[in-house]
Amino acid sequence: MAITVETLDKLERRITLSLAADVLQSEVDARLKKLARTVKADGFRPGKVPMNVVAQRYGYSVQYEVVNDKLGEAFAQAAQETGLRVAGQPRISEKEGGPVEGQLQFDATFEVYPEVKLGDLSSLELERVSSEVNDAAIDRTIEILRKQRATFADRAAAEGAADGDRVTIDFEGKIDGVPFDGGKAEGFKFILGEGQMLEAFEKAVRGMKTGESKTFPLKFPDDYHGKDVAGKEADFLVTLKKVEVQSLPELNEAFIKGLGLAEGSTDALRADIKRNLEREVKFRVAARNKAAVMEGVLKLVDFDLPQSLVAAESDRLVEGAREDLKARGIKDADKAPIPAEMFKPQAERRVRLGLTVAELVKVNGLQAKPEQLQAHIQELAQSYEQPAQVVAWYMSDRQRMAEVEAVVIEGNVAEFVLSKAKVTDKALSFEELMGQQGAAA
Repeated sequence: MAITVETLDKLERRITLSLAADVLQSEVDARLKKLARTVKADGFRPGKVPMNVVAQRYGYSVQYEVVNDKLGEAFAQAAQETGLRVAGQPRISEKEGGPVEGQLQFDATFEVYPEVKLGDLSSLELERVSSEVNDAAIDRTIEILRKQRATFADRAAAEGAADGDRVTIDFEGKIDGVPFDGGKAEGFKFILGEGQMLEAFEKAVRGMKTGESKTFPLKFPDDYHGKDVAGKEADFLVTLKKVEVQSLPELNEAFIKGLGLAEGSTDALRADIKRNLEREVKFRVAARNKAAVMEGVLKLVDFDLPQSLVAAESDRLVEGAREDLKARGIKDADKAPIPAEMFKPQAERRVRLGLTVAELVKVNGLQAKPEQLQAHIQELAQSYEQPAQVVAWYMSDRQRMAEVEAVVIEGNVAEFVLSKAKVTDKALSFEELMGQQGAAA
């Protein structure tokens, strides 16, 4: 019998599913007989419970189960026969208009995937960045390693705090005489001169001696991350509790071996740092270029979105937000009233991008190859002390492998689009790429 597909909206469809009553009843009877072999009831031995008792106790649930199973089979067969690409799950309801003799009829309402038509990739204008690891970046990394292993000793009480010293302070800030959130701390430590605090704050502390207090004005930048105080002027009272002189370890064989390098030479250290930085640079450059490509291809598509997919993506984002709150130690984070609607724009973008990428992959054969997956995992593993264990960790889990596959596919798409688009190459300094700018916190 031909299947009639009704178009209800742009992507919404409806079909009627018919189930033969005698077939359903036959399946229900068969399942009840199978259940009767093991069911237990007071006054009867196992397997000897009368069928009317089994039917009375389990008939409704078995019938519900059978109808659901048969509806699932019928819908899958109908979708296959009509060539429909179903998005999300169908909504099943009893068909209006009364039963048909010998048949149970249901309406299945569902959405289909849209047709994704990509514009001309050659019309895209994209910027492709690159970057290199220079000696300055290696030197800076060595200094970071030394500072991570620095020792501190009390500075003489008569000497003022200087850049490089670790200071311990109490402070309280007020705006128009009123304290504000985040404006007070006790026993707060930071390294003077490294940009951990606003320059005006560091300038005020510089030169202070242990036990000294000072009041000074400080204007927060207009773009300060704390929106409640951005652009406002505060008065701070600071008391210097302790000043410690920083001593960095010498860059010698013992220090280098302490970092896990058997060959304790400076050349070996610099070579190891360069390899690690180049790996990080490669990942960051790829991420920047991939983001530019994805933003670009979204400008070349315009299609309706299956709202069932958008809703599912919104739910995933809500769950992710709850997990983030839980990780931050927020009480009852799993019960937080987070409306899915607030994530709808982000969910729509993700669904649109996912469908666009899938179309690019299908049309241009950009699927991840086994050797690409292996190479990517190997590269990820090189950042760890036991690479072989990391490789095994990825290979042993389908979910982790699916995540790797998604990254590789996105990389394939990025390379393909860049090969077709009008590309402007831009070299970034190591500092620009890594986001190493003057601090303002």
